[in-house]
Amino acid sequence: MFTGIVKARGSIERLVPRGDGVRITVAAADIGVADIEIGDSIAVNGCCLTVVAKSGRSLEFDVSAETLRCTSPMEIGTPVNLEKSLRLADRLGGHLVAGHVDGVGTVVEFRSVAEESGSRHLVVEAPAELARFIAAKGSIAVQGVSLTVNEVTGARFAVNLIPHTLDVTIFKDLLPGAKVNLEIDLVARYVARLAEFDR
Repeated sequence: MFTGIVKARGSIERLVPRGDGVRITVAAADIGVADIEIGDSIAVNGCCLTVVAKSGRSLEFDVSAETLRCTSPMEIGTPVNLEKSLRLADRLGGHLVAGHVDGVGTVVEFRSVAEESGSRHLVVEAPAELARFIAAKGSIAVQGVSLTVNEVTGARFAVNLIPHTLDVTIFKDLLPGAKVNLEIDLVARYVARLAEFDR
C-alpha cells in the first residue's frame, strides 16, 4: 500500500525485453536506496513494482506484459514518480493507494491558474469505464500522486496542482496528449461493487 505522497523522482535508464515483459532499470537517487531491499514494493508512476535487483542508486524491476498493457508507456528516458511502500507507523497524508493501475488517462488541458499563485489546472480524460468511479471532492491517483478531484464532466475530471506538488513530481513537463496512469479510490471501487448486489 502507498499514500500517493510522492517524495522522489527518477527516470527509466534501461529497458531489456524478458519473455513477454521487460526488465526496467530506474535511476532512483532521490528516493534514498540504502534501506530498500530486494523484494520491496515501490510505486513507479503509481504502479506497484517489486525490486528484483539493485546497483548503486538504481533499482531494477520486472514488468509483466499485463502491466505493460494497462499502464502508460515505459520507455528509456521516461521520468517517473517514486514512492516507497507505506509502513504502519507512517502518516497517511494522501489516501490509500494500492499501486494497481486501473487505466490510462489522456491529458486534455494543463494551464496556469494564476501567474502569482504558481498553481496549475490539469484536466484528464479518463477511460469511459472508470468515469463512474470519479467524483468531485473525491480522491484519485494520477501517476501515483494522491489528488483531490475538483470538477467532473462526463469522463473528464480536473485537479489543481499546487507549486509544491509541481516541484516534487514529474507533472511540471506534462503536455496535452500525454498518457497518465490512473487509480480510482478504493472506497469508490467497493461501493460500486456492493451496489451491483442491491439491484
